[in-house]
Amino acid sequence: MNVRRSAAALAAVTVVLGAAVPAVAATPSPAAPTARPAGLYGTSDPTYDGVWRQSLALLAQHTVGVTPADEAVAWLTGQQCANGAFAAFRADPAKPCDAKVMTDTNSTAAAVQTLAALGGHRAAAEKAVGWLKSVQNADGGWGYSAGGASDANSTAVVAGALTAAGQQPARVRKAGKSPLDALGKLSLPCGGNGGGAGGGAFAYQPDKKGALAANADATAAGVLGALGEGFAAKAGKTAARTEAAPVCGGTPGALTPADLARNGAAHLVRAVAATGYLTSSLPGAADQPDYGNTADAVVALAAQGAVEQAKKPLAWLRQNSAAWAKQSGPAAYAQLIFAAHATGADPRAFGGTDLVAQLDATGPTPQATAKTGDRAAGGDTADADKTDDSGSGYSVWLIVGVFLVAGIGIGFLLSARGRKQQP
Repeated sequence: MNVRRSAAALAAVTVVLGAAVPAVAATPSPAAPTARPAGLYGTSDPTYDGVWRQSLALLAQHTVGVTPADEAVAWLTGQQCANGAFAAFRADPAKPCDAKVMTDTNSTAAAVQTLAALGGHRAAAEKAVGWLKSVQNADGGWGYSAGGASDANSTAVVAGALTAAGQQPARVRKAGKSPLDALGKLSLPCGGNGGGAGGGAFAYQPDKKGALAANADATAAGVLGALGEGFAAKAGKTAARTEAAPVCGGTPGALTPADLARNGAAHLVRAVAATGYLTSSLPGAADQPDYGNTADAVVALAAQGAVEQAKKPLAWLRQNSAAWAKQSGPAAYAQLIFAAHATGADPRAFGGTDLVAQLDATGPTPQATAKTGDRAAGGDTADADKTDDSGSGYSVWLIVGVFLVAGIGIGFLLSARGRKQQP
């Protein structure tokens, strides 16, 4: 696959992977602010991530008790096509979607998670879920675009959307296969079973020879997908929390969803053990901290029940993520809020930064914001979030297929993802 390293592709990496681009200094500056569509969060070009970042921003606000502005919600609902699907961005939503509008599963699933959490948009969410079901692959999973080969990230974000919409991912089947079956096929065996150092991890997709390579981004997503959780996942049930780190195990060939999640979490624990963060690199760049994937890993670990093991990467984010989030924008602030939410931390006092205020400032003024004292901070998540009724929650995480649009380097993104492998 050819890799096109055009200026447009690099700019797209900054915008869409902005919530996971490794280091501020290693990426080009965001596009100069232009006339922002009314209601949209963020000032960078929304061509490749408009619906994604809007969905994460509104869901993050809802998660911490903020009521989004009506115009912000209207912008999101206005992006939906008549068939229920969402594209990354439609410059003219009044114009009906045609064959040239490239709808995708990631934008659609993200929108479902948000609309389901906000409430009052049942018809739109159900129509979107209907479209997602219509493009499910025979292996039970989803690719970024309709008909594309299944990948762990897309399958996981759709699984989270199904749960948010009140459906059980295990019962959403195509040719007898569910998303959990698809994720199982992308899970590496434990080290003693031929999985090597990547045992328990998820691969993004098999390579051309069918081999699986551990991918941290896909692993964080896969853990949440196996649990049927979304972006705004809460910490796992108290009974599941232990001081001991999760250990890769289970019966090869007969792994349960809980096995898949635990094994993926075990890999993430190993990946952050030395430094507290995950690493990634763009083609031609040295490995460096990946803030977005680290935030996603925190959510995945907490959701699986490994709350203790999530503390180290959370502490690293508290100390190091401020500059990255400021440059990357709404989706980055949302990811950090999700990490705080999953672990019971206070997003309004995150390493000296009020993530909620920073997020709110990137778009239309919210209708209402819960006072800090109205939300429990720190301590046990079960108590800290009693008033949260989102029930939904993935990873940026990142939209893998956003570059599957004409003229954008598909190979560039897949190459970048391929490098996000942890030992």
